[in-house]
Amino acid sequence: MIDLERRRIPLPTGVTLDVTLGGPEDGDALIFLHGFPESARTWRHQLTELARDHFVVAPDQRGFAGSSKPEGVDAYRTAQPIADLLALADTLDVDRFTLIGHDWGGAVAWAAALARPDRVARLVILNAPHPLIFQRTLIDDPAQRAASQYIRAFRDPGMEAAITAMGLGTFFDASFRNHADLSRIPADERAAYLAEWGQPGALTGMLNWYRAASVVVPAPNEMVERPAFIDAPFPPVTVPTLVVWGTRDAALLPCQLEGLDGLIDDLTLVRVDAGHFLTWEAPEPVNRAIRAFLAARPAA
Repeated sequence: MIDLERRRIPLPTGVTLDVTLGGPEDGDALIFLHGFPESARTWRHQLTELARDHFVVAPDQRGFAGSSKPEGVDAYRTAQPIADLLALADTLDVDRFTLIGHDWGGAVAWAAALARPDRVARLVILNAPHPLIFQRTLIDDPAQRAASQYIRAFRDPGMEAAITAMGLGTFFDASFRNHADLSRIPADERAAYLAEWGQPGALTGMLNWYRAASVVVPAPNEMVERPAFIDAPFPPVTVPTLVVWGTRDAALLPCQLEGLDGLIDDLTLVRVDAGHFLTWEAPEPVNRAIRAFLAARPAA
């Protein structure tokens, strides 16, 4: 059994993050970024497996769980969590690393790999859309637009009050009912979610990720001006990239995989029979896919 350590790490970006670490510190570094509405706990099956021979690092990102929750939407724009990522790597004396991201963590991972291939040696994405494909499908694909209307709801400034009024337990059920089998979520995991969400400022911190995002989410049948970048040449991801996709994702539809091979120089795509939360819904195939990729694409 691999022992994992929890550590609070202050960063020069002005936040303190709770971080799960484990494995040989002189091994290849793997940094894991979770998404909404989770924490580093989403990686529990991957961390215990990969820490056997890698140095694993999984922060609770800003706004989530016990990590700092800076005020204001601007504190959650993509540049800020990327700065946290690089500052955390520097603090741990990690130069180049494999970056693994799910959901909003995947959005940060896409952006970091595009901006800093000097630091990101390999990229692993789990059910997080490529920024170009996501914005294009939100404009052009009615089904994806319909599936993404929850983003508009989460951006509503009254959402925190609505969640408080319904109760965190009801919000938990609503958050996962269409994305996972609630009966498969252990009681202690449910309790952990509720404890994290109940911390002061946690709801606003988590929702501010949606409010800070530049992605345009039109209402159904709304006519909007096309962002110019979706029809212009887009820079490719130049680092070796694994995309592991849960094919039963109700929020991110199969159209998110269309055209990926034209945006990534070295792409490996693995489909898994799972929903959005495949990290814990289907940990064995996810772990196999990551291990095979790491073996096939040694870190430079």
